Amino acid sequence: MATSKVLAGAQVVLPTGTLTNGRVIVEGSRIAGSAPADAETLDLTGHWLVPGFVDIHNHGGGGASFTSGTVEDVLKGIHTHRLHGTTTVVASTVTGEMDFLAQRAGLLSELAEQGDLAGIHFEGPFISPCRKGAHSEGLLRHPDPADVRKLLDAARGQARMVTLATELPGGIDSVRLLAEHGVIAAIGHTDATYEQTVEAIDAGATVATHLFNAMPGLGHRAPGPIAALLEDERITVELINDGTHLHPAAFELAFHHAGTDRVALITDAMDAAGFGDGRYMLGPLEVEVKDSVARLVEGGSIAGSTLTQDRAFKRSVTVDGLSVEDTVRAISANPAKLLGQYDKVGSLEPGKDADLVVLDAAFDVKGVMRKGEWVVEPF
Repeated sequence: MATSKVLAGAQVVLPTGTLTNGRVIVEGSRIAGSAPADAETLDLTGHWLVPGFVDIHNHGGGGASFTSGTVEDVLKGIHTHRLHGTTTVVASTVTGEMDFLAQRAGLLSELAEQGDLAGIHFEGPFISPCRKGAHSEGLLRHPDPADVRKLLDAARGQARMVTLATELPGGIDSVRLLAEHGVIAAIGHTDATYEQTVEAIDAGATVATHLFNAMPGLGHRAPGPIAALLEDERITVELINDGTHLHPAAFELAFHHAGTDRVALITDAMDAAGFGDGRYMLGPLEVEVKDSVARLVEGGSIAGSTLTQDRAFKRSVTVDGLSVEDTVRAISANPAKLLGQYDKVGSLEPGKDADLVVLDAAFDVKGVMRKGEWVVEPF
């Protein structure tokens, strides 16, 4: 018999709003509608109960890299983020040789097939050298649909997203290819004009990779990609809310113009997330993390983040003034919908996986459950 648990007394954030003194019933690995009279009850009075966080852009954590680590390393990175409330994670790679990326796709797809990952995101090599950020310029290439297809095949149906500079030769055809295969085409690390961005959206692109970062700024005569991505209802914009990647005014601008249903909070985390300062490798490039900010040793470009989703959640509410409900949409529901997994995760509803986070009144993590099992035991 499945063990039943009743989590009672918290402010429970549901798709329809927040229920004061609510309760969530867990039976086995799923959320249930009712519980037997002898079910174990946990009193969460004074706490918030929210869905597990969903991160669609994450390169690693806990000292481990999704791009270059062993299976054990990848699992360590996944577990590190689970400790911080991320119960669903997509593994992001960085630019590398095509054969190497295909090999990584094979390893990561096995973990996705086992349910440890929600899929694979290829960030690079199909990006602009003008906006390469922490990617090795010598390994960049145009988004030839044949090369894109090679990575999709290597991922064995587990590719969820590919970031492209869609203005490059082959970019629009690759967007169409991805759309045909049910894979998210994300516009990012791009030097595109406004008009070129509109063309890519019309071809099927649906995500802006870390909006504002690694793309031209918003101009009043040449508005560039930012304006096109913010104004189009077909686009979900990724935002890295760590206080380093975005000024609070830029964060507010994106939320105001995109609306609460079109924002996905991401970490863009690298190995140092949940681990500490020091020297790391991001693909073939060396990174120095100082005061929790990751930058390339050569050139000083920001190199991902050390962010965890619990910090993004807390900052969004306490610094940026978002409501808890809007933050839940951006960190759980919206990314789950993008992945096509909202039937399983992203909200606290009967029949879904029992993935949830317990937060105290200061929005610090006090408990994390994944599929009915405590990853972080409350109190």
